[in-house]
Amino acid sequence: MKDISAATANRPSTSTDPAWVLARATIRAAALLGLSGVTLAAITGMSQATVSRVLSGDRPIDPTSTEGQLAGLLVKVYMALDTLVGNDSAHRMAWMTTENRDLGGVPRELIQSIQGLVRTVEYLDGMRAPA
Repeated sequence: MKDISAATANRPSTSTDPAWVLARATIRAAALLGLSGVTLAAITGMSQATVSRVLSGDRPIDPTSTEGQLAGLLVKVYMALDTLVGNDSAHRMAWMTTENRDLGGVPRELIQSIQGLVRTVEYLDGMRAPA
């Protein structure tokens, strides 16, 4: 499977079609979170072959599909975490790979299930907007 950070997408980079925008955002979020294509497949429920097509720019992600909704949550994880760590990639990677007692696991592993992905988004949203 293609390495996400090395994806040389042929996708229409100027397209404003929501499906192509979501595909580009998902690729970027996954790369900046240090996720592999296999992990992205596990998170979104897409097959590895489908993820490979998305990475190569041959397939958009329909935002109304289940995989699109899960991809959108992954993008939210990236956006919320990036806001919290001030665009610091080392801090972002450390957070993703370190045990989080509040979440009850390592975020990179937790986000591979729907419950873990939703819980991580809620946790990060709560961190950004304290009471």
